[in-house]
Amino acid sequence: MNKIYVSSILLSLLSMTNLSSQNIKYPETKKVETHEGYFNTKVIENYRWLEDDNSKETAEWVEAQNKVTNQYLSTIPFRNDIKKRLTQLWDYPKYGVPFKAGNKYFYYLNKGTQNQSVLYMQEKLYAESKVVLDPNTLSTDGTVSLGDISVSHDGKYLAYSISRAGSDWSEIYVKELATGLMMKDELKWVKFSGIAWLGDGFYYSSYDAPEKGKELSKKNEFHKVYYHKINTKQKSDKLIYENKAFPLRNYSAQTTEDERFLIIYETESTSGNSLYCKDMIKKDKDFRLIAKGFENDFSVVDNIGTKLLITTNKNAPHKQLVVVDPLKPEAEFWKTIIPQKEEVLESIELVNDKIVATYMRDAYSKAYIYTFDGKQTGELKLPGIGTLGGFSGKKNDNTAFYSFTSFTFPNTVYKYDITSGISEIYTESKIKFNADDYVTEQLFYPSNDHIKIPMFVVHKRNIVLDGNNPTLLYGYGGFNISLTPNFSISRLLFLENGGIYVMANIRGGGEYGDDWHKAGTKLHKQNVFDDFIAAAEYLIKMNYTSPEKLAISGGSNGGLLVGACMTQRPDLFKVALPAVGVLDMLHYQKFTIGWAWKEDYGTFDDGEEMFKYLYNYSPLHHLKENGKYPATLITTGDHDDRVVPAHSFKFAARLQECNASENPTIIRIETNAGHGAGKPTSKVIDEMTDVWSFVLYNLGMSFDSSTITETELEKKIRLNAPSLSLPPQKTEKKIKATEVNIQAQPKE
Repeated sequence: MNKIYVSSILLSLLSMTNLSSQNIKYPETKKVETHEGYFNTKVIENYRWLEDDNSKETAEWVEAQNKVTNQYLSTIPFRNDIKKRLTQLWDYPKYGVPFKAGNKYFYYLNKGTQNQSVLYMQEKLYAESKVVLDPNTLSTDGTVSLGDISVSHDGKYLAYSISRAGSDWSEIYVKELATGLMMKDELKWVKFSGIAWLGDGFYYSSYDAPEKGKELSKKNEFHKVYYHKINTKQKSDKLIYENKAFPLRNYSAQTTEDERFLIIYETESTSGNSLYCKDMIKKDKDFRLIAKGFENDFSVVDNIGTKLLITTNKNAPHKQLVVVDPLKPEAEFWKTIIPQKEEVLESIELVNDKIVATYMRDAYSKAYIYTFDGKQTGELKLPGIGTLGGFSGKKNDNTAFYSFTSFTFPNTVYKYDITSGISEIYTESKIKFNADDYVTEQLFYPSNDHIKIPMFVVHKRNIVLDGNNPTLLYGYGGFNISLTPNFSISRLLFLENGGIYVMANIRGGGEYGDDWHKAGTKLHKQNVFDDFIAAAEYLIKMNYTSPEKLAISGGSNGGLLVGACMTQRPDLFKVALPAVGVLDMLHYQKFTIGWAWKEDYGTFDDGEEMFKYLYNYSPLHHLKENGKYPATLITTGDHDDRVVPAHSFKFAARLQECNASENPTIIRIETNAGHGAGKPTSKVIDEMTDVWSFVLYNLGMSFDSSTITETELEKKIRLNAPSLSLPPQKTEKKIKATEVNIQAQPKE
């Protein structure tokens, strides 16, 4: 280690001592007492005025909070070094999975630290690529991002949506692929929509234009499906489907590959849907109801002639694949192709008259090959225990593509020959990272009701279990969403500085099917928090860490998880990171799409029992005067119209009022940013710099500056070298498959 790095570490340690004794002067947040009655219970709130995201007072409060946060973070001595290291880690090419449309191949590529990934096109595999869409040219700061893209079935047009500043609102445009010319199409106020081609146009979903000033907060109502013909004005679009009787339902369209069937999905929450279809060849006048109600999920894979291939969890909590005749859609007439298994069915792809079925077993991927009559003919061999993603192929092609990743296995794209069953690497990561330095364990621990919960633990080899290891515990636990092994660039910084990363697969997710999900919803939501708390207690009991060395993290519904656990068991955690969290459980349904979460959470409209249950765990309302809370960094975006920032604003104000500990409780509010999707690389690096600076400092960690690779200029200055010639290139070691030690098996 050279002298500069030694000096940097000593300076960091000295500065820590000074920083830990500083007193933060929080902005004064005015109180406007608001009373609201629920079933003879009076709830008092003082910060509801912060819900007005357009008011001058809210803007001034945001500015004051960000000033305090920036002042605090700027005094952390290794903050600049962390940003350097993260920037270096990020700077390598990242390839997406190729997909075929028309007779061309498309893929995304970020060459390193580009704010947004660029869409490329090839006439055939391994041919020269050309840029189709570069969203980095659409804004100077990278805050305009690509959303959904869809190539017409004849390969002539590309329709794509863009989002501005991270909002869920999007706009759709059309480009002619052969010439690169932009068409006249410009569709606005599109939201929660796909792009489904039929002939010389496509179907999309949108809302009426919201009133000015309420675009990011007003409740979304009366979703509609339209058909748009290429090169026409939006005002000429044909209304295809709406339901005026139910303003709080969403509708989306899909067409089968041969354009024979138009499918409409109807939802009123985040799980369960009705299904309708039209046979466009027979020119059905009305839609046929295929599946009624919202108790189960139905998803159309494609059609086989006049019948539909559908995945569903009806009568199969782990999902099954069935063939349905639209003329006889009742379950008694279904033909089961692949019955449910012990593993959970995640996706189906049709490749060269074969079915590729991706499953989840104990929160990691498995994949099997079937014939169209349901006979299993093989297994897709994966590099290890991890996550298969982005599988893409066509019914009439022999070649398919997929990606594989794990905690210590950077995303790698494979080309797969369905006939031979052979996979070969198509593109692999060039990140300078030695997977052999780390190990991943999968453990199964008991929750407080003795249910076994899986979790993954990632750390450096030969770690000493002395209870003194800085540890970050991450979870989600909701909406049937499964957490599976994934590679994170920014997480490497924590791992290489001696941290332990833990991901808990708690109830509320979809890791073990619909029953596992429902066990963490509504009046069972406390199971989610208990599972997460039990994970922390297990890590402490097994001497991985201690309360003084334990941080917890989660975003969105995971932000609720962190908020609930840090208010229920503040003694158990040193650091809490609630990101874009749902933190007010009495008001969440009043904003944008919040009403759609009621199937997971319930609302006070469901009755007194549900109200009391929500009130008792709502993080905003569970904060206690003079409570001693963990060091907390709340993060949100000013354009988040999924979970509006008012949740985070009110929670931050109340937490600063209540906290009696010496731990900092600050909020970081990103401008021109939303819920997370499409956030430019520059903003991600800035945010993760602040998050990891906060975590490392408050867990008492030092930053190893020797991990930073010097530039040639820096090296010349340090060594006073006479030349800037580059050193010989080292041969990079290939990354091995993730090593996982499974210590126990889950019990039902």
